[in-house]
Amino acid sequence: MGADGTSTFKPTEKAFYASPDQINFVRPGLAVTVSKAEIAADGTIRAWVRVADPKNLPLDREGITTPGPIALSFLIGTIPADGTQYTSYITRSRTSGSNTVTQATGESNGTWQKVSDGEYIYTFANKAPETMDRAATHTLGVYGSRNLTEFDMGTSRADTVFNFVPAGGAVTKVRDVVRTSSCNKCHDQLNFHGGNRRSVGLCNLCHTPQTPDAATLNTTDMKVMIHKIHRGASLPSVVAKKPYMIGTRDYSTVVNPSPGQACVVCHESKAVSGATQADHWYTAPSRAACGSCHDNVNFATGQNHPLPQVSDNQCANCHTPIGENDFDVSIQGAHVVPTQSSLLDQIKFTIEKVEDVGPGKNPTVTFTVKDKYNRPVKPSDMTNLRLYMGGPTADITSYVREDALKADGPGDGRYFWTFVAAMPANASGTWQFGIEGYRNTVLLPGTERARTVRDVGQNKVVYASAGGPVIARRTVVSTAKCNQCHYSIGFHGGNRNTVEQCTFCHNPTLTAGTPAESFNFSTMIHRFHAEARYPGNLNNCAQCHVNDSQSLPLALGLSDVRNPQAKINPTPPVTNACQGCHGESAPFWSHAQANINTLGESCAVCHGRNADLAVSKVHAQ
Repeated sequence: MGADGTSTFKPTEKAFYASPDQINFVRPGLAVTVSKAEIAADGTIRAWVRVADPKNLPLDREGITTPGPIALSFLIGTIPADGTQYTSYITRSRTSGSNTVTQATGESNGTWQKVSDGEYIYTFANKAPETMDRAATHTLGVYGSRNLTEFDMGTSRADTVFNFVPAGGAVTKVRDVVRTSSCNKCHDQLNFHGGNRRSVGLCNLCHTPQTPDAATLNTTDMKVMIHKIHRGASLPSVVAKKPYMIGTRDYSTVVNPSPGQACVVCHESKAVSGATQADHWYTAPSRAACGSCHDNVNFATGQNHPLPQVSDNQCANCHTPIGENDFDVSIQGAHVVPTQSSLLDQIKFTIEKVEDVGPGKNPTVTFTVKDKYNRPVKPSDMTNLRLYMGGPTADITSYVREDALKADGPGDGRYFWTFVAAMPANASGTWQFGIEGYRNTVLLPGTERARTVRDVGQNKVVYASAGGPVIARRTVVSTAKCNQCHYSIGFHGGNRNTVEQCTFCHNPTLTAGTPAESFNFSTMIHRFHAEARYPGNLNNCAQCHVNDSQSLPLALGLSDVRNPQAKINPTPPVTNACQGCHGESAPFWSHAQANINTLGESCAVCHGRNADLAVSKVHAQ
């Protein structure tokens, strides 16, 4: 516990729920640091390593005087004076079929010397080569785990890197293009090769041009492999029916949730990520990096490229960092997301007010359509413009949408629309009203790069009372959280770009498909993320949810969900939310049925916020 009595662990960790006595005895967690490294004249490599708990109290590596043995492995590489990536001093040979390759690797078979509690000197079994450049940057990596399973606290994992120059002096050359924090926006926590490799800095030590995959001979060079994996199904080679594989893993079905042009999703600016070389993606073009996504280009022959390129020396002559126009051949220009082009007028909506809201009434919406220059845009000039009405907000069971292209107004950007459809005669509570639309716009007309782009307005949703106080719909997930992975959500042609707008249609009554199944929001989203190659940790509900909305009890007034494919139809709201991830299990449905009666669900008795089997506890790791 912290000094103020609060836990020093996250709610996604089992230790968060442990008693103070357990925490004080086990001291769960693992932190590994390197304070010093040296390479002797004969090539012997030594590292001064500290293992500690999250409060920096020392741990026993062997798990004798403190709980949980700690297993550590080591990597070491150098950035040559004429290079930008690492060359590992430790390699291994791997054979697959008729292919035998040499790969960068690590070791754990060196010798340990205990200096004091938690302090050790590790001497590598491998030695640095006699030809090493002692003035070059060297990076030592450590990764490992602490086994606390006997205390029901799982396995604690950690890694770290340490930069040094064997000859002494400051480190001036680094490999620091993308930071782990940028990856963890989607991946929650990087945890590859068994879970112990958790940082980009560590990955960079092995994933270099030095390391091909034995099975496919594809390179595992970081800048190539990561681009290819993330582009996945959109790779030109994959579209041409050639799968992209590393080992036995086929990444050809990966669908990146963000646009392929949105390099900034991963390559966040230095101001945001802190990465020293954050601008490399647009200031240092190379055939390997660019050809990883554009893998139908043959730089040697010039196929699908204006000219052959035998080196990277000429790349920046044409592909400057920033050009004069969107969609030109500059790096940033070529990677403009079309719907975010500066050439668009950028349609903007507001809903100023809604009048005549009540049972059997036909509400009138006053809204505006303008562009980024605050100029009015006529509804008749829009390609698509719709207004929505749905309610009640506790859980929408009735909605309509109407074409508003013929809305009229005084000419100052304000327009009025009276719904043709009347509200239900029994309408009550709070209802929500929304707007969506776009205008097709030709950008760069008359040029070879002319293109038609949907200039989509951001959805706006407001609330109005059909009886009683105005109560906005509960906030379960946020558009901002979705956009951490999706960059800018825009479904159904880009029209629906906020979570609030999605709730009109994706309500408990919506079914679609053959055979029919539920497309209620929680049902659909849980199912999609559970079935897709979701990059994050499905146990961490808070990666999407806000306001602890995943915890029980759920909000009052929620409706049962119509779902012909469910074992219980209609499905009560709590059962429905959980079945999106757990619904393939027969015991799940049996358990749910046993806890549903005419009075409702009793899930919160065992799984409530403070119960022994609270949602947060059973999902913790």
